[in-house]
Amino acid sequence: MAIDYAKIGLKCGLEIHQQLNVGSKLFCSCPAELFKDTPEITFLRRLRPTQSELGQVDPAAYFEFQKGVKIIYEGNYKSSCLVDMDEEPPHPINLEALKVVLTASLMMNMQPIDEVHVMRKTVIDGSNTTGFQRTTIIALDGWIKVGDKVIPMQAASLEEDAARKTGIQDEGKTLRYRIDRLGIPLIELATAPVIYSPQEAQEVAFAIGRILRDTQKVMRGLGTIRQDLNVSLPNGALVEIKGVQALELISTVVDYEIQRQLNLIAIREDLAKRGITSASLKADFVDVSGIFQATKSKVIRKAVDRKHKVLAVKLSGFNGLTGRELMPNFRLGSELSDYAKFWGRVGGIFHTDEVLANYGITAEEVKALREAVGASESDAVVFVADTAENTSDALKAVVERAQVACTIIPQETRTAKDDGTTRFMRPRPGAARMYPETDIPPQPITAALIEEVRTNLPEPAEKKLARLIKQYTLNEKLAKQLIDSEYLPVFEEAAKLKGVQASTTAAFLTETVKALKRDSIPVENVTDEQTLSLFKAVGAGELAKEALPDVFCWLAKNEGKPLQDAIAVLGLKMFTEADLVPVIDRIIASNKAQIEKFGKNAFGMLMGAAMKEVRGKANPELVSKLLRHKLRPP
Repeated sequence: MAIDYAKIGLKCGLEIHQQLNVGSKLFCSCPAELFKDTPEITFLRRLRPTQSELGQVDPAAYFEFQKGVKIIYEGNYKSSCLVDMDEEPPHPINLEALKVVLTASLMMNMQPIDEVHVMRKTVIDGSNTTGFQRTTIIALDGWIKVGDKVIPMQAASLEEDAARKTGIQDEGKTLRYRIDRLGIPLIELATAPVIYSPQEAQEVAFAIGRILRDTQKVMRGLGTIRQDLNVSLPNGALVEIKGVQALELISTVVDYEIQRQLNLIAIREDLAKRGITSASLKADFVDVSGIFQATKSKVIRKAVDRKHKVLAVKLSGFNGLTGRELMPNFRLGSELSDYAKFWGRVGGIFHTDEVLANYGITAEEVKALREAVGASESDAVVFVADTAENTSDALKAVVERAQVACTIIPQETRTAKDDGTTRFMRPRPGAARMYPETDIPPQPITAALIEEVRTNLPEPAEKKLARLIKQYTLNEKLAKQLIDSEYLPVFEEAAKLKGVQASTTAAFLTETVKALKRDSIPVENVTDEQTLSLFKAVGAGELAKEALPDVFCWLAKNEGKPLQDAIAVLGLKMFTEADLVPVIDRIIASNKAQIEKFGKNAFGMLMGAAMKEVRGKANPELVSKLLRHKLRPP
C-alpha cells in the first residue's frame, strides 16, 4: 500500500558530509591517506564524559561511557602525528580546506560569517582520541534550486573526520581504531527540514553532491561521503539516521523509517485497545536457567556451560506484537534486541513470537518458560542467556523500551544499514554536547578572501553542459551523465589524448562504470591515475577499447596493482600486424567455400570470426584493413 507522505506530515532534513581533497589534515600537516599495513604505533585509552560549564552531562556521551569499553588506537608515522594522538595542541586551521567550504557556500548562495570560531563536540564512542570532534561554522542562510523548488541551506561547516573502527575484541569490551582518517577535513552541509518525500530527499542530496563535485576538491569512493537524515512525523518522533553512504539508498532509508514509525504507532494503538499501559509492564525477572539444563540450543547451552544465567521477563499484552514487522526483515523484537545489545552487552534476545525451534528450543521448554513467568496467552516472554549482570541490564532495557512503546515513539539516533533498514545507535545528543575550542585562535573571513573565492568559482552546470556538447561533440544525454559523474575531471584529461574518442571515453566512465558498480565491482578501488592510464594505453595502441571493462574490473579487484600486470594476467597484450596475418590467413583458409559463394559479402562473417578470436587483443581497424587486403583479387 502506497504511503501518502503529505497526508502523514513527513518532514525531512539532510546533513551531507564529504571529505575534502586538500592534501593534508585539518589541524596538522599529515597527509590525508589511509594505510593497510601493520600499525607502527598503538596506544590504549578509556574515555569518560565530563560536565559542561552548566554542570550538565550529555546523554549520548553518558550512554557510550556506560558500555565500559577500552580503545586501542593504531597509526603509522606517515599519516599520523602527536596532534592525532592528543599529545600536542592542534595547528592553525587548514586554509585550503576553508576556501573549499567557502566555494561551496557561495555556490549555494550562503552568507559567510565574519570570523571562524572552532567548537568541540563531545564524542566518546572511541572515534576521537580527544573525546570530542572539532567543528566550525563557515556560512549560513543560503539556498539551492532542485527542480522548481527552492531548498533553504541552513549552514555550511568545516570539521575533522573521525578515526575508523577496525575491530572489536573481548566480547565488545575493547575497540580498535585507526587514526589515519582522524583529522581529514570534512564539509558538512545542512538543509532546512522542508523535504516532504523520500524521492525528494534523494534528489536534494544528488543536487548537493553535484555542487560539491563541481569544486573538484572533494574525495570520492566508499567512505568519503555520508548522508545523515533527520526524519519526523507529527504523531511519531524526530529521528536522526546516520551514515547513509550510497546516494541511491536515501529514498529507501526514509521510506523504511516512515514504515517503522507508522507501525510503531499502530502497535501503540493496539496496546491501548488491549488496556496495556506502561504501568502494566514490570521488570520482574525470573531465573529460568533450570529449564534449560539439558537444552539442545547451542546459544543457551554455551551460556549454561559457562555457569551464566538465563533470565526471562513477561511483557503483558505483547503476544503477537513482538513479532510484528516494522520494516522489511525487522520486527519489534529486533528493536527490543537492539536495546538489549547496547545496554546489556548481550548478543541478542529470544522472544516467544519467533520460531524458537529454529534455535533448538523445544515446545516443552517454551511451555515451562511461560509457566515460570506466569504468562497468559496474551503475553509475550523475552529471555536472555549471559552473565547475571548482562542479562539483568538487557532485560531492563527491553522492559523500558516496551514501556515507551505504550506511549511515544522515542527520539533517538539510528544507524543506516546497506539494505536501507536502520538500527538503534544511541539516544539523541543534548545541548551540553558543544563547547568552545580553547587551543585554536579565531580565523577572520575577510572581504578580500571572499572576493578571491568568488572570482574563482567553478563553471556553472548549465554552462558546463553546453561546453561539453560543443567542445567534445557529445550528445546531451552523455554530457548530462558526465556532469553528474565523479569522473568528469578524468574525462577532460582523457579527451586530450590522441587516438581516444571522446564519446567512447564518456560512455565508459558513465554507463559502463555504473553497470560494473551494480554488479558489485569495487570501482572505487581504481584511482583516477589508473583510469587515465587505461585511456593512454588505448590511445597508444597498447590496449583495445573493447578490453577496457575487463581490465578495469581486474584493477578494481587487485587494488594498487599496475596496468601492465592486468594486461599480462588477462592475456591482453595487443597483436601486432605480424601476429594478425597468420590468424587471418587461417580464418580465410577455413572459410573458402563461403568466400566462393558470397564473394565480398562474406566480409562481415569473416570479420566476426576474426574479432571473436582476437577481441580485446587487436585493433578492429587493423583487423579490417588486413582482411580486406587479403580478400582483394590478385
